[in-house]
Amino acid sequence: MIHRRHHVHCILETGRTWPHRTVGGRSQLILGSLCLLIAATTPLQAQPAKVPLTEKIVKNAIEKGQQFLVQQQGENGAWSDADHVVGKTSLALMTLINCGMTLDDEPVQKALKYLRDPRREPSMTYELSLQIMALAAVKDGSRDTPKILSLSTKLAKQQIKNGPGAGGWSYNFTEGARGGSSGDRSNAQFAVLGLREAQYANVAVDREVWELIRQYWTNDQCADGGWNYNGSGPNSSGSTGSMTVAGITTQVIVESMLRDEPDENADGSPNCCGQSEQNESLDRGVKWLERSFDVGHNPGGGGGGALYYLYGLERAGRLSGRRFFGAHDWYREGADFLIRMQSPRDGSWRGQGHGEADEVVSTSFALLFLSKGLAPVLINKLQYDSEGADEKNDQCWNRHRHDIRNLTDLITGLPGWPKLVTWQQLDMRVVAQRGGLEDLMLSPVLYISGDKAPRFSPAEINLLRQYAINGGFILGVATCTKTDFDRGFRDIVKQMYPDGESQLKRLTAEHPVFRSEYLIDPESTELWGVDVGCRTSIMYSPHDLACLWNKWSIVEPPRRSPQMKAMITKSTRVGINVVAYATGREPPSSIADHQLVNVAAANDELERGFLQVAKLRHTGGWDAAPNAVRNLLVALNSYAGVTANTKVKNITPVDESLKNYPLVYMHGRNAFNFNKQEQDRLKTQINRGAMLFADACCASPQFDKSFRDLMLQMFPDHKLTRIPANHELYTTKVAHDLRDVRRREPNGGEPGKPFKPTTVVGEPVLEGIEIDGRYVVIYSKYDLSCALERQASAACAGYLSEDAVKIAVNVVMYSILR
Repeated sequence: MIHRRHHVHCILETGRTWPHRTVGGRSQLILGSLCLLIAATTPLQAQPAKVPLTEKIVKNAIEKGQQFLVQQQGENGAWSDADHVVGKTSLALMTLINCGMTLDDEPVQKALKYLRDPRREPSMTYELSLQIMALAAVKDGSRDTPKILSLSTKLAKQQIKNGPGAGGWSYNFTEGARGGSSGDRSNAQFAVLGLREAQYANVAVDREVWELIRQYWTNDQCADGGWNYNGSGPNSSGSTGSMTVAGITTQVIVESMLRDEPDENADGSPNCCGQSEQNESLDRGVKWLERSFDVGHNPGGGGGGALYYLYGLERAGRLSGRRFFGAHDWYREGADFLIRMQSPRDGSWRGQGHGEADEVVSTSFALLFLSKGLAPVLINKLQYDSEGADEKNDQCWNRHRHDIRNLTDLITGLPGWPKLVTWQQLDMRVVAQRGGLEDLMLSPVLYISGDKAPRFSPAEINLLRQYAINGGFILGVATCTKTDFDRGFRDIVKQMYPDGESQLKRLTAEHPVFRSEYLIDPESTELWGVDVGCRTSIMYSPHDLACLWNKWSIVEPPRRSPQMKAMITKSTRVGINVVAYATGREPPSSIADHQLVNVAAANDELERGFLQVAKLRHTGGWDAAPNAVRNLLVALNSYAGVTANTKVKNITPVDESLKNYPLVYMHGRNAFNFNKQEQDRLKTQINRGAMLFADACCASPQFDKSFRDLMLQMFPDHKLTRIPANHELYTTKVAHDLRDVRRREPNGGEPGKPFKPTTVVGEPVLEGIEIDGRYVVIYSKYDLSCALERQASAACAGYLSEDAVKIAVNVVMYSILR
């Protein structure tokens, strides 16, 4: 029960007073040095200078802030020597883990030792919740399960069961509170976050607890659609940003825990055609935030709680799958604001004014926003217009509201994947009007589903085509009654490729998607695909996989049949396999820079005064990665002192114009051969000083054998040998330091076994033919080209995209310098 006899002025949200508690005959501030996690941080004064936001800048800010936190850690592993040490230490530990530290790092080990001490079990809501969140974030097997169980049990008992605050929490441990305390939404938010992490750590939380949470947040929402701190009573305040993002987050979490729709039809088949469920409370909260959005201060909060609000904003945006609130890119705007506010002296963040927040807490809030918001956006779920639909109420694109959210939840934390991946909704009309291809490229997978035929304008069709050319992957899934969507999706492919050069074909058992993560039966799993460049860039399921993704839940609904569980498992595994194939388990960060290619602008005109590159035609899939060289030359142009012509000439070895090119490039996926005349003409150009640069797409053994045979025929007196690791080609004397590049090896990729790719780190495996102290041929038996197109899959043996660019730049620079 909250004691209301003693108060001090700690201005939070809208200037309310906050209670003391009495412990051992003395009065203490409930929030102590933390104040606790809603301490007032008045609007920070922005510095006037502004630089473009890049991934490098964000990571640099994270590193500086992380160093600050480590420096503040005490010898005993804790942060702070005042009250609420467990809460503050848990928050800092959780932050370090999200910034990239692991169990192998000393600060993590020290903090864990402190928190695992049996004496460290607090009674206050904030600290209980944060300790659960920190221990769950560590993911140290089942070692912390007993303590998480103890903490979450205590936290669940502390929930207010009756009265005006039923379903909420207050500060103190008030087991089964029945009245006299309505609690507050800030404590309630942290309780929900702690119980969610307990549930994901395989510690069950009673369904009744989640039902009360839903009641608390749904029934007591403000009339304007937002949420405030203390409910809708006569003494309540107006909606604030920090409490509205808490409400949005809580609504999403509760949706994932309570699945109420019926699973099966009378015949035992999945119920996939029911009315798409809506969450009006969530939608109203999102609209409030769109109207009130700001990053410089806590909207409606009377000037306080800026960093606490941003910490909640990241969570609301990420969990609800929204990159934009209204016209605002919440991550870019928030990150830009925070980076300009970071202390250049020590890397910390600090609130200002009355009730200034503790700098460890403030820094933790800022770092959690930056690090979690930087997580890869794995899938864009596309909102689009459809044929014959009422545009005001058309939700066919979102018939299964939780499908992609659930799929990304399942992928997060899988071995070999990033520790956190996210998703987002993307409106095609907004994309076409504002961001275009750049917005589509925010994610490597574009998901299109529905039960009606999609309707895209010619400009939008061109965007889809450009997305695939630039390495994007399109996944289509027909939902419910599939006839109209099936017709519409097939028509999209025809519009994207009107010449018929790329067509939907059913994938055969040999396709790597059936073993990219799990072993999937290709006979009972109908997938169609379109090959674009190095890989299948469009996949389509005519069966409603999304219905079963939508039904997955971390909490099994009551009375779910074993048959339904088996169907859900199979369907989600198919989805994970498709995404693993599409991304190679290496999706880019949420603000990764993409060098985009517009193929419509390319032509074959020769321009003097630039580095010229010719691409050799042959019979072994000479254009498997059509934009690889162009992407390389775009990257080369960003390298200081080099200007390259990005208009690549495609020619045969006997073309008279071959003599104009000092660098000749070739790649492929299949066997090929050059006749004697072609060999002689190519060798003549090399003897004149040109260099041949080649690679085998996805380590194709057929191309590799043909290339080696060709070199033996052209240069019988010189062998193709490994370029030594200490050669200057791998050093900054040429361009980049290549001592630690990353190469993917899809071990176990043979039919009948799943792919289990490993990453090898070291110098590149390049071979060459050296004549008179100069390499005239440089060859990679591992893939570079598909990586340059960002189209490498889990089955593709070769270099990661970032490192492939560095290797290729070094090769080109070597050809110039030598």
